[in-house]
Amino acid sequence: MTVAKNAFYAQSGGVTAVINASACGVVETARQHPEKIAKLFAGRNGIIGALTEDLIDTSLESDADIAGLRYTPSGAFGSCRFKLKGLEESEAEYKRLIEVFKAHNITYFFYNGGGDSADTCHKVSQISEKMGYPIQAIHVPKTVDNDLPITDVCPGFGSVAKYIAISTREASYDVCSMAKTSTKVFVLEVMGRHAGWIAAAGGLASDEENDIPILILFPEVEFNQNAFISKVKEKVETYGYCSIVVSEGAHWPDGKFLAEQGTHDAFGHAQLGGAAPVVANMIKDALGYKYHWAVADYLQRAARHIASKTDVDQAYALGKAAVEMAIAGENAVMPTVHRISDEPYVWEIGKARLEDVANVEKMMPKEFITEDGFGITGACRRYLSPLIEGEDYPPYKGGMPQYVTLKNTPVKKILNTEFKL
Repeated sequence: MTVAKNAFYAQSGGVTAVINASACGVVETARQHPEKIAKLFAGRNGIIGALTEDLIDTSLESDADIAGLRYTPSGAFGSCRFKLKGLEESEAEYKRLIEVFKAHNITYFFYNGGGDSADTCHKVSQISEKMGYPIQAIHVPKTVDNDLPITDVCPGFGSVAKYIAISTREASYDVCSMAKTSTKVFVLEVMGRHAGWIAAAGGLASDEENDIPILILFPEVEFNQNAFISKVKEKVETYGYCSIVVSEGAHWPDGKFLAEQGTHDAFGHAQLGGAAPVVANMIKDALGYKYHWAVADYLQRAARHIASKTDVDQAYALGKAAVEMAIAGENAVMPTVHRISDEPYVWEIGKARLEDVANVEKMMPKEFITEDGFGITGACRRYLSPLIEGEDYPPYKGGMPQYVTLKNTPVKKILNTEFKL
């Protein structure tokens, strides 16, 4: 008779409007298989929770509260930016993971995150082979940047895309109404370090029924100041105003980001933020147009109130699939979204090997960007449009969305030994 083992789940990197929907899928599915998974522990603040033996007992959460995660933004268990290095470089950290996993009878590992998290998950999957401890590691995809390979889309992206498309349209209507005597240019800065998927979503604000002058600055296209200024002038002279969506990763031909601050995050990536004012002032200096700019920042990834139903459904399904793959004996894999058709939008769950996912970024295809480098093509529109489809509103009370806060009761420590990060 097979004895049920425990599982570990953690959230990693920047949170999204739907990462908790994936958590809901993981927890609810684990509860349906008590013969395989005895308890599911969550790491408080991601993988750090495993290293410090700071575990959360999800079995003490009610079914109603776990179900409520589906419509609650942010990371219910806390997230982190902490990347494990290779087994040789960080042997102490991997030994510590094994100590904690052994102490708490954990043999299933679910890690919910983006590219760096896929790399961490892949390294954890190698513990079984290289350090002699049986562990099945499954990565649950999540990133608003939409830059994981193989999967058609990453949970979190569809909702950000919807928020940016709506915000660009609404702000454009505002600017249009004021353009005669006031603001002629609105600049919206969005996330996207190397891949312009989020910026591209701004292009959805304009369609056959809403002819809005929009320029997009992609990370995939080297910034040409003269060409850009010329395009802005053309749009304003034609429409009276212009809206610009700039990715935080927009860069000069020498590779330097327009928004680079000179600092770096825990993963070694340049800290970005400030492309919008750079672009706005550039326009003011060259053309004299009055402008307003905004940085979507956390608002774009926290906006559960306007989440894409497609995104929510996919986030839950991938969390569910991760558990099903684990109990089926899989290791070092990631469930994916496989697109079958655009219209109607039909998708199914697929599977990718982590060695093919870790540290690989999926950029915008050239055929998704117009020849002038400032817009999206029909092919891009066909890709993006179904991802923002559908509304999945959270419950409201007193005019405000009602979200869930879990108890997050700690698991009693067995090792009781301090581990310095």
